[in-house]
Amino acid sequence: MNQLDEFYLNQEEPVKGTLIALRDIILRRDQNITNVIKYGMPFFYYKGKMFCYLWIDKKRKKPYIGIVEGSYFNESFLVQDKRSRMKIMLVDSNEDLPLDRIEIILQKALNLYNSGAVRI
Repeated sequence: MNQLDEFYLNQEEPVKGTLIALRDIILRRDQNITNVIKYGMPFFYYKGKMFCYLWIDKKRKKPYIGIVEGSYFNESFLVQDKRSRMKIMLVDSNEDLPLDRIEIILQKALNLYNSGAVRI
């Protein structure tokens, strides 16, 4: 088993199921998105450029999608905290995934990368 698979499998439910579902949603979004382990967490690259990542917020005890170029977005559901570049979208593992919000932010991020604002 590789390090990436181990990351997902070593999580406890319901967080494990949430992270696996988020991984699948992100990977289905575009064929140019790949998943690797970077800094000990699942990172997703779009055409070789850091795109987003999955992690668990220690304070809030919730999984989240970290949007690498999150500073470009003003959606109220994105949290910046003390990050200068990235914003996160927290997800509650005990509720249905907010698919509309996830799809919106992933598409906006893809549009940003494809617009040339972020060098690929």
